[in-house]
Amino acid sequence: MIVLKDILYKVSLEAVKGLTDITIGKIEFDSRKIEENDIFVAIRGAVSDGHEFIETAINKGATVIVCDTFPEIIVTGVTYIKVKDTNSALAFMAANYFDNPSQNLKLVGITGTNGKTTIASLLYQLFKKAGFKVGLLSTVKILVDETEYKATHTTPDSLTINSFLKKMIDEGVDYCFMEVSSHGVHQKRTEALHFTGGVFTNLSHDHLDYHPTFAEYRDVKKSFFDHLPRTAFALTNIDDKNGLVMLQNTYASKKTYALKSYADYKAQILENQLSGLLLKINDNEVWVRLIGTFNAYNLLAIYGTAVELGLDHFEVLRLLSELESVSGRFQFIISNEKITAIVDYAHTPDALENVLKTINDIRTKNEQLITVVGCGGDRDKTKRPVMANIASTLSDKTIITSDNPRTENPETIIAEMEAGVEPQNYKKTMAITDRRQAIKTACQLANPNDIILIAGKGHETYQEIMGVRHDFDDMAIVKELLEQLNK
Repeated sequence: MIVLKDILYKVSLEAVKGLTDITIGKIEFDSRKIEENDIFVAIRGAVSDGHEFIETAINKGATVIVCDTFPEIIVTGVTYIKVKDTNSALAFMAANYFDNPSQNLKLVGITGTNGKTTIASLLYQLFKKAGFKVGLLSTVKILVDETEYKATHTTPDSLTINSFLKKMIDEGVDYCFMEVSSHGVHQKRTEALHFTGGVFTNLSHDHLDYHPTFAEYRDVKKSFFDHLPRTAFALTNIDDKNGLVMLQNTYASKKTYALKSYADYKAQILENQLSGLLLKINDNEVWVRLIGTFNAYNLLAIYGTAVELGLDHFEVLRLLSELESVSGRFQFIISNEKITAIVDYAHTPDALENVLKTINDIRTKNEQLITVVGCGGDRDKTKRPVMANIASTLSDKTIITSDNPRTENPETIIAEMEAGVEPQNYKKTMAITDRRQAIKTACQLANPNDIILIAGKGHETYQEIMGVRHDFDDMAIVKELLEQLNK
């Protein structure tokens, strides 16, 4: 039995019409899921406005409506609650409904443009190896200790987050590591959560299809740290020019990590090879299986987080050496013909540049670097020419292709990418719309010891075209094509 007034705790109420000491069923913000006695929260979204579905929700049995504007028709027997922000109200109501699960485990949020999935996933791995029950809320998947669930968003909605955190509490989970996206913060999905710590990775060109300016994108990220409690830690990358900005107004304990600057957690790259990295972290050497400068930052963030959470720093170093790369993040295979194929999620200019520079740092230059890259449809268009320019400048051959075109014409996206290719790179750049054919061409162009980078989709196992998701796994396809060439 859940009483309405109990789940309104900390919700900023402006007006109430009806009773609040009534029992309710569940909370929904999708009118299609409403059942008898439910609460319907009217959310103003990018595509539709939940206020337009209030009548539908009531007809399906909703007895409580949460809105920011009262409807013209007030139905007798229905309680109407007016709030300033329905996203914020949903966050607090969801937390209260599931008995505020984030207060009963140690929840760490990771935010930034690149590295969120790797850091969250490897922290899950590390704490599992340390003997704890662990949860993960990531772009790739959701894990409640050993049980895996499908992820649909980087940061799920408030109801989904709290329902999974409640599952974690029921399973005795001690720690949960969560990706925090700018969308999630802006839409107040994380507002009612109690974080033990927050980690900032870096900030670069992304999501400017959603945020009107880079400054807003930065400030939304910063607001996550602004709301951390005094009991939490805020760990930031101060080699990033926005790193210290994140800490300006936080009440949390301020901690820093860096490769180039003086910091609480400092690392130096001693060796960088395709087989791994030799790092010196706070004066202690450790060999890790991950590759590249960007992963040195990720590992340093993981080290700092684990130490801040109370693990012994020598034990953390030992566990770092056992970590394995995350699906679709610099995943590589080497064929029988000694062709190396790397699949990486790099879908921003900064991420693509990092991956290509990492490969160029490791390679001998006696081999070709062939890059297959595309950009997603219905997303930030300004990065398209920039990414093509980076790929064609830092590769020996570049094949521009489709990513997830969604509702856009893939050839239009490719043309917008090609506009960024400089004249001196024309001859080593080609466009192939079909992604499978593009990967096949890269395999056919490759000679023994050459390197193929397939960027943009990483862990995704689908390609979205005109609203339909088709099976498409970059790693599975390149494996199959390289095996065919060996026959």
